[in-house]
Amino acid sequence: MAGKMDKSNNKNHSGPVKEKEKEKDSGQPKHSVSEIRERARRHVEDGAVTADYAADRKKLIKMLNESLATELVCVMRYRRHYYMARGVNSESVAQEFLAHSNEELEHADRLALRIVQLGGEPDLNPDTLTERSHAEYIVGSNLKDMIKEDLVAERIAIESYRGMIEHIGSSDSTTRRLLEDILAVEEEHADELASLLQ
Repeated sequence: MAGKMDKSNNKNHSGPVKEKEKEKDSGQPKHSVSEIRERARRHVEDGAVTADYAADRKKLIKMLNESLATELVCVMRYRRHYYMARGVNSESVAQEFLAHSNEELEHADRLALRIVQLGGEPDLNPDTLTERSHAEYIVGSNLKDMIKEDLVAERIAIESYRGMIEHIGSSDSTTRRLLEDILAVEEEHADELASLLQ
């Protein structure tokens, strides 16, 4: 008899919980289509940033501008290394520098575009570029030093992007995906450069 009572008590106790789970699993959106339409019209000039945007836009734009500066400093350092590479195997390494430079420029373009989508302005001021960049502009005196300095910069970028991704969490899925894409390429660059040092 006690066992039957326990079962019935458990059923009654879990009833509201099951109802909440049903609500979650119902597949119904949080807001009706008419509410979404009304909000979209209310602030149409905000473009891609809708009322349910959860991130701190001002802080995120600042972080993205720092990443933009980092990418541009890396573009310039890789470009210099491309032109200055000398010695045994320098031709193939120079081509690697050029490829990395082009990919960093693509990252910079994507970051600048996202900054604009968020209602900000990409900061391309050359006077403050190296101050805002996480990576330093250190050039190597020989091929091995060039590879090492580029690898150090990639490792800085990797850690910076991981921190930004963690900070964003689920508050801005579009920016998060962008940074995850860039991070994956930076990790490839680091692996390629590390293998050149071996």
